[in-house]
Amino acid sequence: MNQLAVVPRFTVITLGVSEMRRSIAFYTSLGFARKFRATGEAVAFFDTGGTVMGLYPWADLARDAALPDTPRPDGFRGVTLAWNCRSIEEVDAALAFALSKGARLLKPADVTDYGGYSGYIADPDGHVWEIVVAPGIEVGDDARVHLPD
Repeated sequence: MNQLAVVPRFTVITLGVSEMRRSIAFYTSLGFARKFRATGEAVAFFDTGGTVMGLYPWADLARDAALPDTPRPDGFRGVTLAWNCRSIEEVDAALAFALSKGARLLKPADVTDYGGYSGYIADPDGHVWEIVVAPGIEVGDDARVHLPD
């Protein structure tokens, strides 16, 4: 019998959203490339440079996962997405850019206790993003994160 090798990997981050059109416009305005457009507004996929981000209606995503879609959490959900940068200046520029596209500022950028620099924003549905430069985490010329061994 042939055994399939199980290889753990992170391939897609799916965000439940309230209004597909609004969220598609927001992430497109940030510069994420929308792919597989044949899905229309039923689901939207964006190339994030290594993984894929999906947008799916909140209630449908909850139903798909066999969870109730209400009550929706008002507070922190215990998950953040990260946008790693190469410098403090790039963090500041990325924060300003995201805010200009409709993100909500949660925490202005400041020096972290681990020697980095970060700030936090929320997308239109409250999904939290950290925009950060962190010591030991290199962002290469390919804009991808490279971690030391």
